[in-house]
Amino acid sequence: MDFRFYEIWREPEYISKLVDGIFTSVWLTVLAAVLGFSLSILLAVLRRSSKYRFLSWIAAIYIELVRNTPLIVQLFFVAFGLPMLFGYRWPFEASALLALSLNFSAYYAEIVRAGLDNIDNGQVDAYKALALNRLSAFFLIVIPQAIAKVYPSLVSQFVFLFLTTGIISELGIEELTWSGRFIADRTFRDFEVFLTLTLIYVLLALAFKTLFHFGGKRMFPWVDAR
Repeated sequence: MDFRFYEIWREPEYISKLVDGIFTSVWLTVLAAVLGFSLSILLAVLRRSSKYRFLSWIAAIYIELVRNTPLIVQLFFVAFGLPMLFGYRWPFEASALLALSLNFSAYYAEIVRAGLDNIDNGQVDAYKALALNRLSAFFLIVIPQAIAKVYPSLVSQFVFLFLTTGIISELGIEELTWSGRFIADRTFRDFEVFLTLTLIYVLLALAFKTLFHFGGKRMFPWVDAR
C-alpha cells in the first residue's frame, strides 16, 4: 500500500483541527467526569438508603435506565428531545456535556456504591469518637476510604468513557473524531487519518492513566502504606 501520512501534516489547517479536537475532547470529558462524579455520590447514597425507599427506587431506575441505553440515544435525547419538551435551545457543546455527565454519573454511582458497601461499620464508631456530625464524617472519613477502595475502577471507567466520546461528533462538535473525519474527507486518506487518530487516543488514554496513577498516590497515601 502507498501510505501518505504527509497528507495529514502538510496543511497547517489540519494540524490546527487536530489540536483543537484534542482540546475539546479532553475538556468535555474532564468536566463531564467532575460533574458526573459529584452526582454519582448523591445517587450512591440514595441507592443505599433504607430510610428513603422512594428516592432509592428513583435512583435505581435512573441508574439502570442510563446504563442500559446507548450513549448515542442519550445524546440525541438531550440534544433534540429535551429542547422539544421544555422549549429551550442550548449549544450542542452544552447538550453533549450534559449527556456525558449523566452517563458518567450512572456508571460512577454503582462503583461508588460498591466502595461504600465495603466500608467497615467500625468507621461509624470512629467518627462518633471524634465528635463529628454525620455529614462531616461522611465526607472526611467514609467517602475518602470508599473512593480509595474503588479508585482503579473509577479510573478505568473514566478512560473507557473518554474513548467513547467520539460519538458526540454526530452533533457536529469539533472534537478529535470530528477532526479526523474532516481531514479524511479532504485528503481521501482514511486509513492514515484513522490510524493517526488511534495513536492519539492511545497516547491520551495512557496520559490519563499516568496522571490518575500519581494523583491516586497523592490523594490516598495510606493505600500504598498497607
